[in-house]
Amino acid sequence: MSDIRFNGRVAIVTGAGAGIGREYSFELAKRGAKVVVNDLGGARDGAGASSAAADGVVEEIRKAGGEAVANYDNVATMQGGEGIVKTAVDTYGKLDILINNAGILRDKSFVKMTEAEWDAVIAVHLKGAFCVTQPAVRVMKDNNYGRVIFTASTSGLYGNFGQTNYGAAKLGLLGIMNTLKQEVGKYNILVNSIAPTAWSRMTEDIMPEAIGKKMKSKFNAPLVLYLCSEDNKESGRTYVMGAGWYGRTAIVCAEGICLGDTERDISVEEIRDNFVKIDSLDNNEVLNSGLEVFKFMGPLLS
Repeated sequence: MSDIRFNGRVAIVTGAGAGIGREYSFELAKRGAKVVVNDLGGARDGAGASSAAADGVVEEIRKAGGEAVANYDNVATMQGGEGIVKTAVDTYGKLDILINNAGILRDKSFVKMTEAEWDAVIAVHLKGAFCVTQPAVRVMKDNNYGRVIFTASTSGLYGNFGQTNYGAAKLGLLGIMNTLKQEVGKYNILVNSIAPTAWSRMTEDIMPEAIGKKMKSKFNAPLVLYLCSEDNKESGRTYVMGAGWYGRTAIVCAEGICLGDTERDISVEEIRDNFVKIDSLDNNEVLNSGLEVFKFMGPLLS
């Protein structure tokens, strides 16, 4: 089979000044894509700004023979998101691929977390994905082609101590994905999410060094590039990865149990007496839209 290439494709990678984002940018460029390397250049907590991070990656790509341009806009504002997309269109004439990768951390236990720490993380991860993806999708619709990646996290999927702000933002991205895939599928735009694991400045104090050094950023790039390619036909999926392991994860709905007849009252005691069946994940399914939940209510609605 032929190699996966991105010749003629234009990609945006946010938060691409280091770590995983740098890997995505470099690998896309190596395979022929023209890349907008976006990075505000701030610290791990989002403070500060510098053009050095994005400029460094662009220089590295160009030295290797690729095409790239730097962008320093803040993803957390609509003006910034539109500016990032404008850089792609003004420089290369279109946009085919968007990898929402930018992020910050402000970890704190739930009872100690401040409103500012909550707002800052939600703004970059959740609002930021909206601010960049909306103008990006508008351009993609005009070309009848697009690939969008949201960066979720195991902290949102399964939880992690001290990361309620981060986890809430990351799980919220799946909500965007699940709806957006239905709205843009007819335009040949595919939307997927990934939960990568890598040892970087974002995670260097979270995992032991011996384990962290095996969680190289580069191991996240192959699956992400595949999802961004023409070869990929899947949309609305979430994949977890790290150290060379890749797997799909999903929110499922179990068969459950129907009680009552849609007329009589249902008592709390009935819930108690049937809670084992309500709580069971037997006969579960991955639902493709919120409307599909009605299938489990079929005996009551027919």
